[in-house]
Amino acid sequence: MANTKTVAIRLDEDVHAQLSIIAQLADTSLTEEIREAIEAHIDARRRSGDLATQADAVLEGIERDAATRRDAINSLFGTTEQPRKRQTRRKNTNSGNNDDTDPATS
Repeated sequence: MANTKTVAIRLDEDVHAQLSIIAQLADTSLTEEIREAIEAHIDARRRSGDLATQADAVLEGIERDAATRRDAINSLFGTTEQPRKRQTRRKNTNSGNNDDTDPATS
């Protein structure tokens, strides 16, 4: 499982006991039962439609905030252009030389 995150949760004793029995009867681990329950919960929320509406509202807020920040940058630098990305130089790996100089310009 590449790119996994570890999450610690607290369960009431009775819920833990019930889940442990379910895992034992299903011949799986407690972790697998929790993972399956979370995945089922996510699928149910995704299908509900309410989540998509809320996500749209969050995206609109992000876009408004980004526009405000973009306007602030443009105002600060007196330009209507998008800020330029920093250019990084790649190391020349063809010459066996690991410095950042370009052999054509040296």
